Amino acid sequence: MKALRYLNKYLFKYKWHLILGLVFVIISNVFQILPAQMVRYSINLVVDNIRVYNAFEKSALQENYFAVFAQGILLYAVLILIMALLRGLFLYFVRQTLIVMSRLVEYDLKNEIFAHYQTLPLSFYRKNSTGDLMNRISEDVGRVRMYLGPSIMYGLQLITLFVMLIPMMFAISPKLTWYALLPLPLLSISIFYVNNIIELRAEQIQKSQSRLSTFVQEAFSGIRVLKSFTREENSVHKFGMESEVYKNQSLKLTRMQALFFPLIMGLVGLSTVLTVYAGSVEVINGTLSFGHIAEFIIYVNLLTWPVTSLGWTSSLVKRAEASQKRINEFLQTRTDIVSVKGLTHELAGKVEFNNVTFVYPDTGIKALKNISFTINPGESLALIGTTGSGKTTVANLVSRLFDVTEGVVQIDDTPIADYDLNSLRSQIGVVPQDVFLFSDTIYNNIGFGLDQPTEEKIITAAKDADVYQNIIAFPQGFATRVGERGITLSGGQKQRVSIARAVVRQPKILILDDALSAVDTKTENTILNSMKKIMQGRTTLIISHRVSSAKLANKILVLDDGVVIESGTHEALMRQPGAYRELYEKQMLADQVAD
Repeated sequence: MKALRYLNKYLFKYKWHLILGLVFVIISNVFQILPAQMVRYSINLVVDNIRVYNAFEKSALQENYFAVFAQGILLYAVLILIMALLRGLFLYFVRQTLIVMSRLVEYDLKNEIFAHYQTLPLSFYRKNSTGDLMNRISEDVGRVRMYLGPSIMYGLQLITLFVMLIPMMFAISPKLTWYALLPLPLLSISIFYVNNIIELRAEQIQKSQSRLSTFVQEAFSGIRVLKSFTREENSVHKFGMESEVYKNQSLKLTRMQALFFPLIMGLVGLSTVLTVYAGSVEVINGTLSFGHIAEFIIYVNLLTWPVTSLGWTSSLVKRAEASQKRINEFLQTRTDIVSVKGLTHELAGKVEFNNVTFVYPDTGIKALKNISFTINPGESLALIGTTGSGKTTVANLVSRLFDVTEGVVQIDDTPIADYDLNSLRSQIGVVPQDVFLFSDTIYNNIGFGLDQPTEEKIITAAKDADVYQNIIAFPQGFATRVGERGITLSGGQKQRVSIARAVVRQPKILILDDALSAVDTKTENTILNSMKKIMQGRTTLIISHRVSSAKLANKILVLDDGVVIESGTHEALMRQPGAYRELYEKQMLADQVAD
């Protein structure tokens, strides 16, 4: 239960729901117990008066006696009906307090987890899979809710019912009480073990379902590849195999579930038989009445579900504890990227790397080795290099998605760690290498970084990124929805929308991380002409493997395996033999062949 202690703050927050729920549980139990006593009184009334009624046979008094006798029975029946209705009303109140409390805690906990996710660094997301992150905020929170709702509700019902009912039963007949209660512990233990087996098999089904869903998703996403390689039959065969596993797991679960209710009914029936047997002996001995037997049978049935639920709720608590432990692992994870001084002033745009070395914490790869350079406000720097040379790492360090291992990154002669993260990143525009567009309209994707986007700003940004004509050519224009991850747009269109999203914020520092890799040469030249205007007055970091993009920059650095091997202007680097000149000549030759 240690892991579940974390939830105590929510139980305290919603303490009135819990207190009122307890009150309503007690009241509902009262209206559950009283009808059994009414049944005892009514049965005893019939037994005690039937002989008197028969004694008046063929007498005028018999009819009058029956009328009085019937009124007494009717009164008990009406009382039982009223109590049943009142019990139903208060059970409604129980759910409106305890179950609603669990839903409110679920809402708060999901929001807390999601908000905490937003504070964690990029390294956290590199170490943890998306599926695991989603499971903890959905499935694990759902299991915790079952502890806060049904487990607490049925637990309170069981405890209060036992406290109220058992003393009454012992007061009537200790012997009959022991006979009635004898099978109930066995019932609870049996349900506990059966339910554990059911849940274990249910989890196996869930895993099988997850594999099946993943397979289907990949098959549909990669349908073009499947058809191109004529692997449809192979795909159908694999799907059939996964479906067979899922079917077998489901049948195993169904067979186990088939034991659940027969087990309950069998043990409840045993308890009833023992009650009738022991009660009959007591009636023969004259210590109890027929009404007491009926009352005890009702009590046994009242105790059946709470005792049965004990095994079920125990299993729920075990699952909730495991889930909350997983949740706590993430909630206790703290970001190491924090602001030292919380500076929020407007940036001029000077970026400086002083002997920066960076090692990725999750892989141990040394991406940068003693890198130093300076970009003055309004100037531009291009980073050129092969895949894995460390170009994107530089962009991540400027945005402070990671902290350096050695050295220091400064902006406006101030260590980047001194700036408030939100203030810093709000003044940096990034066009990532792996373009991600939200499943929303083009308008909202471009205006994503603005608190209050205006049509004028959106249109200007679209024109600057040379995507305006493409957008207005769509039937719905800027209201066109781009689909999941922007699937309805071409690669070049997605990149240009991403550029528009970055420049619409009017950032002081602009980072273009291989932003033109998915466009053709003609489109690239058009965008480059537009980029000249966009880059005016702001510090720009151009990351590319294509020399044509690098020519825009005031200075070029050539990276190789995290080390600067060449630096200078385009003209200066072209005048000397080296990696940059060789790369330029290869790309020019490739463009000529393509033409």
